Amino acid sequence: MKFWETKNIGGELAGSIGDLGTFLPYVIGAITFAKLDTTSVLVMFGLMYIFTAWFYRMPMPVQPMKVIGAAIIVQGLTAGEIAASGILMGLILLIIAFTGIIDKLAKITPMSVTMGIQSGLGISLAILGIKMINNDWILGVVILLIMLVLMNNRLFPASIVALVVGTALAFGLHPELTFPSLHWGINLPHLILPSWHDYYRGFFQGCLPQFPLTLTNSVLVMTVLAHELFPDKSSRVSNKNLCLTLGIGNLIGSPLGMIPICHGSGGLAAHYRFGARTEYATALIGVVLLFTGIFLGISGLQLLQVIPQAVLGGMLFYSGLDLVKPIKGKDANELFVFTVVLILSVGVNPAVGFLTGVPLFFILKKGWITI
Repeated sequence: MKFWETKNIGGELAGSIGDLGTFLPYVIGAITFAKLDTTSVLVMFGLMYIFTAWFYRMPMPVQPMKVIGAAIIVQGLTAGEIAASGILMGLILLIIAFTGIIDKLAKITPMSVTMGIQSGLGISLAILGIKMINNDWILGVVILLIMLVLMNNRLFPASIVALVVGTALAFGLHPELTFPSLHWGINLPHLILPSWHDYYRGFFQGCLPQFPLTLTNSVLVMTVLAHELFPDKSSRVSNKNLCLTLGIGNLIGSPLGMIPICHGSGGLAAHYRFGARTEYATALIGVVLLFTGIFLGISGLQLLQVIPQAVLGGMLFYSGLDLVKPIKGKDANELFVFTVVLILSVGVNPAVGFLTGVPLFFILKKGWITI
């Protein structure tokens, strides 16, 4: 089916921008703090979006890796160190895919742990959305109410209305805001060749702390969520394939200036929440990013910065809530594990929830501890 033949064109358009709440803050922060080339970042993200849309045939998200994104700001990672961390992450993901390690990890991971991580991530995203809204709470409350009313409206998709109305309201509430001057031209990505020192910091500051989160959120939880939301379209979504596409994408894209990427489950929830049902939604945002990077360059970044944080926060809040799902039909032990993993995922991070939840489940199963 062609894009123009689908009966859900409005939903696909709205769903295509549904993940901006997670995508833009990390991308803008990384480009600003690490002085990354805007064209390289946007073009490579665009190509990766188009590739995953073609491969998975569903609205598969492409997001910046969150821990590495935070390390760019907090640890001051350079462009070379960012590229090195992405290359190393790509190699590790390919190794665990081809050796079958990822399938073994999936087999020993109980559903109570997976669902606890998913719900914990949802709560964390919703909290982050509220924090973003708090920066401009008047606009934020208006956007939350608009999106609540229009959440299931096909004629006026919530994300598109929020983006347009929210941006217009921001300029009305803040007269000091100005629209950027756009400079058109032809811009191409630049090659980054990391030094040996870049690999050292890239591994310990970026790759190593990022890997557990990628394993849980972008692979194990993503596989479960994709089959739940798209039972008829997710035949290609498997733990191995997710590792392969992430491995190849990071290995090729990182030396060309891309921020290391993941297939975050929150991104899938966001695309789905706002109407995306086919690969055309993510292919569309890929084309937009590709066009913006090539023809606008640094002006493209300034254009993206026009979108208010309160609008992005509203999108993030509702897509986060979609991930929060209680575990059903399980015994007391599994409910306990689910609760522990959820609390640790929110309070610390999903990696700690995973590393605690798996052994806890088997200890309870063996009867070594009773609750």
